[in-house]
Amino acid sequence: MWGTLVSRGAADESGEWRTLFDGRSKAGWRMVGPGELRLENGELVTHGGMGLLWYEKEKFSDCQIRVTFKLTGKKDNSGVFIRIPNPPRTPWDGVNRGYEVQIDNTGDEWHHTGCLYSLTKAVHMVDAKVGEWSTMLITLDGKRTLVEVNGLKVTDYTEGKPVPEKQHWYEPDRGLRPEVGYIGLQNHGDDARVHFKEVSVRPLGKR
Repeated sequence: MWGTLVSRGAADESGEWRTLFDGRSKAGWRMVGPGELRLENGELVTHGGMGLLWYEKEKFSDCQIRVTFKLTGKKDNSGVFIRIPNPPRTPWDGVNRGYEVQIDNTGDEWHHTGCLYSLTKAVHMVDAKVGEWSTMLITLDGKRTLVEVNGLKVTDYTEGKPVPEKQHWYEPDRGLRPEVGYIGLQNHGDDARVHFKEVSVRPLGKR
């Protein structure tokens, strides 16, 4: 686990990337809930839902997380979970205790790819093109969470900022998330086939 940095300024991206999913195995990852992310031709592919594949070896604090993914259909739905405080027992622990960084082109500006699902409004609406690889870069900098999709900033959120009230049972519980937590990948719908070929992390360097 990487410790908290002294600086809280703009992140210095000087750390070395470390691979958490290498395309060869799911070592270090654990599944909770129905469905699975199958290892197919060096990629993780979502089947069934709703489930959560989480990285159990460590928690992460100040770092960047790079996820490369591909949609195979216009209505594909998935997500990247961050800031999960404890080992999840169900997929809903990721939703309600951490944040889901949405992967979904069909949602509005609060439920679109790169948003913290139903909590943050997209700075830019970015669609992940079907059949092409997209890159999501998530920066955890203390209480601040930044998300870029294909180089465009979608989310810039700091703990404690106002968020909309919860409208539906399936939306995440409101409340602060920790600065240190587990990460994971979501398999959502029975028909969704979202591919992941990279999950890497690097620590934030000191300013």
